[in-house]
Amino acid sequence: MKAVVTVVGKDAVGIIASVCTELAHYNVNVLDISQTVMQGYFTMMMVVDVEKSTLPLALLSKELEEKGRQMGLSIRIQREDIFNAMHRV
Repeated sequence: MKAVVTVVGKDAVGIIASVCTELAHYNVNVLDISQTVMQGYFTMMMVVDVEKSTLPLALLSKELEEKGRQMGLSIRIQREDIFNAMHRV
């Protein structure tokens, strides 16, 4: 199953590395990634494969939210189909 990870916050060194390391810790594979910095704010979207994750999606979401709090970021994960349904124009 694919999921979408969003990361938003003030730019700092190591955000991508930290988020990817956290995902790898739970055996989540990054399939696609896009990031940008706009006027000092970091934004990133990732499409990930959670099929082999060592945590169910709900627990993975809590872990990523906690990692975000520690880093001063908002980190969210949603199933791809739910993300797409929420953002349909």
